[in-house]
Amino acid sequence: MAELAVAPSASTSTPMSSPAVSPPSFTPDAAKLSKLSKRMTNRWMLRGFMLAKLPLGFIAGLNVHHLDRHRCEVSVPYGWLTQNPFRSTYFAAQAMAAEMSTGALGMLAVESAPASVAMLIVDMEGSFGKKATQTSTFTCTQGDEIFAAVAQTLATGEAATARTETVGRMPDGAEVSRFTFEWSFKKRSRG
Repeated sequence: MAELAVAPSASTSTPMSSPAVSPPSFTPDAAKLSKLSKRMTNRWMLRGFMLAKLPLGFIAGLNVHHLDRHRCEVSVPYGWLTQNPFRSTYFAAQAMAAEMSTGALGMLAVESAPASVAMLIVDMEGSFGKKATQTSTFTCTQGDEIFAAVAQTLATGEAATARTETVGRMPDGAEVSRFTFEWSFKKRSRG
């Protein structure tokens, strides 16, 4: 992690020995960002991706409504396929949509990076508020933190993590659940 120089106290007149170090960054490939965003937000292309790579998401009817490098919104419908015995959306269906809202941001960062980067969930927490009796939309607004973690692993070659939060709400704005996912990113070695 980058160290920051500490400003001298008011009683000291010595100048700082080194300027603050800015966090590592990389310039994402804009064409790749745009292509993946369009692929994920196009309902038919997303369904094809999920059918091949995430069949439970396909069956549950997950949908990506918005994806850019800062924010992602993913919904899970309330219905027979996603219900629990208590007439609300099953917690695992909510977790699936919540994970996708953070994971899609990770995919965007990884696929637009100049080198190959692996990503993996290393921790997850969830809390539940109101019963989800309608479509729930999960929003994650921590794309910048994810891109910073990818930049850090690209700069150092060491694993870097991003702790991301996503909040699920019904159309009336009622919060149904809140999840935190910790993602680990690691630059792959060539060899």
